[in-house]
This record gives sequence, structure tokens and C-alpha cells, in this order.
Amino acid sequence: MIRTCVATATLMLALATIAKADVIYPNPGTENPITYTFTSTANGSLIAYFYGSGASFSESLGLLVNGQDRGTALDNHSSPYGQAHDFGNVSFGDTLVFYIDVKTTGHTYYSDIKMNSDGVNHVYSTAFNGDGTIPAGTYVGFEDLSLHQTCWTDNNYTDEQFVFTVASVPEPSTWAMMILGFACVGFLTYRRRNSAMRTA
Repeated sequence: MIRTCVATATLMLALATIAKADVIYPNPGTENPITYTFTSTANGSLIAYFYGSGASFSESLGLLVNGQDRGTALDNHSSPYGQAHDFGNVSFGDTLVFYIDVKTTGHTYYSDIKMNSDGVNHVYSTAFNGDGTIPAGTYVGFEDLSLHQTCWTDNNYTDEQFVFTVASVPEPSTWAMMILGFACVGFLTYRRRNSAMRTA
């Protein structure tokens, strides 16, 4: 059993791709002691941008909004850096629980530690300042291994990495003001044109 675990660990390290170096979990090898509760801070579209992966296992990112599944996207082996996925509209205060569907092992791990059957924290999160390809937002990195289920884990939190933002959508009153503004500009242009034609 121990030889199998060591062989599996060696193989996974050899196959893993190198994650981007500018966002790094500060204590690799140990479980992240900080847990997170994600909530929407605005009304708008929740966009997730693929950041990278250091995993040999195949997995994709999913989202629960107030417990409702929005499906999965951003496969860790085929998504390029910066690829965006719109998970749909969210409202201020909505509860956001991200998850990874690990196709290789059949396990699902959530950003809410209470939902993980192994009782392990599978995420690391920090602010992301943006880089020209991915805008500023919240960075999240998942760990796809569990000591309880696979007998080995590296706890590097680089297996499915992404940044999410909520792109604000103007309130209906804001839209009404904008439409009224365009109508006023159009009317003034029409009057000016008619006035110029009369004097010519």
C-alpha cells in the first residue's frame, strides 16, 4: 500500500504542469487553515477566468449559487490562460460555493469545507490585482487530492486555479436615465439641424 502511494505521488508530480508563479499558496504541504465563505458583493454576471493548473488529474470548475447548481466549465487541461466563463447573473448577498468535479477520481470538492465528505479544506483564496489578461478579482486555487481518499496529497492548491469577478449590471433606473439622456441628445440634434436648415 505504501509503495503504491509513493509510486502514485511520484507519477503525479512528474505529470503535473507548472502553475503560474505569481500567486502561490504560502504553506505548501500543509492543509490551508483558513476557510472561506464567498458571497456576491454586487448584482451582475459572475465571470470566472481560468488561471492555471498543476494537476495531472482531469477536472473542471462548477458553481452553486444559493445551493442551485450552475454547471461546470473551464476544464483544467484544455482551458487556456484567461479563458472566461459566464456563470450567469447573481445578486448582492448570494451565497457562492465553487467546486471541482475531479473526473479522474470521481470526487467532488467544495470551497465550503462543511460540504466536503473528507472534512478537508480544498481551497486557498486571495485578492488578485489583475494583469492585463485577467481583471482584478478574487483568486481561488483548489487542491484535488485528499489524504483520506488517495493516501497522498501535496496541499499546493494549484490543481484548478481561477479568478472570479461580478460584472455589475446597471439598475433599471440607471438604464431609464441613460435612455432619457440619449433621447434628449437626439432631440437637441434634431432641433439644431432643423434650425440650421431654416436659416440657410
